[in-house]
Amino acid sequence: MAIYEITVNRERHRIEAEPEMPILWVLRDLLGLVGTKFGCGIALCGACTVHVDGQPVRACSFTIDSLGNRDVTTIEGLADGDILHPLQQAWIDRDVAQCGYCQAGQIMSAAALLAATPNPSDAQIDDALRGNYCRCGTYGRIRQAVHDVAGAVAIFDPRQDGETV
Repeated sequence: MAIYEITVNRERHRIEAEPEMPILWVLRDLLGLVGTKFGCGIALCGACTVHVDGQPVRACSFTIDSLGNRDVTTIEGLADGDILHPLQQAWIDRDVAQCGYCQAGQIMSAAALLAATPNPSDAQIDDALRGNYCRCGTYGRIRQAVHDVAGAVAIFDPRQDGETV
């Protein structure tokens, strides 16, 4: 066991964990942030996608020991209190979720895409979300929700006190 000080959703946490513990279990079991889902456990399905310093990573295979001083953002951290991230709102508006299991990972991958490419093409959306599987097959609605946010609003960054950047 080791002691780690980590930043998750802009809050510092001091936790004790085994160095090889995946961030997924740190988030869910130690911090109670259950929005990030366990899917396959081998970094293929994308259900566990979170951001580490703004980049999408698979939390099931990313260990706490490899985190270092980088910041983690989960689906819970995209919102600013009661104000949803524009992608979260677009998911609701487009009725994307059916079972809802994959949506946190989908939204996290889409948020990373829009931060890097504010107005992506269908091909760029498909490529960015290629590793996020949806058994319900709502890919068309997912793509439309991303387009609804792309170019229509500036990318929401809760690190900027809820302002758009």
